[in-house]
Amino acid sequence: MTAAADWVIWNGSMGILDMVAIGRVDGGEAFLAEPYDVVGPFRLDELEAQGRIAFGECLVMSRQRWQEDQTGLRMAAREKRRAQLMHATFADSESEHRGTLDLPEEGILDAAQINAAFRRLAKTAHPDAGGSSTHYHRISEARDTLLERLGMAV
Repeated sequence: MTAAADWVIWNGSMGILDMVAIGRVDGGEAFLAEPYDVVGPFRLDELEAQGRIAFGECLVMSRQRWQEDQTGLRMAAREKRRAQLMHATFADSESEHRGTLDLPEEGILDAAQINAAFRRLAKTAHPDAGGSSTHYHRISEARDTLLERLGMAV
């Protein structure tokens, strides 16, 4: 059962799907064959009995187990990648809004800090005070977005 490339290696976060063989076996402890020989040690009997073992983001499984689980694994990986992308976009957006209001780049903000920064800038940004409507709308949007992220109604 372990002679050829009988096993599937899957890393959904990196989009890796490949066939792999068992490489070195030493007293029940096994490693995968090249180029995945860094995966191990693992109990060969455990892999054969369960049909699947995990190493961080990497799964090694039998072909049959892959056939059974692939739809769920692919969907979970897609959702995880989507969440990571949303988090990165959220962080970039929050950084931009903090900069617009001259708030610290890091740390936890509260509603009072956000509103105080908005009021300070609104005194000169509002068109009635000689500012531009574009700048006033930008600081208003920054305030509203940061307050929404705190769960505060605007």
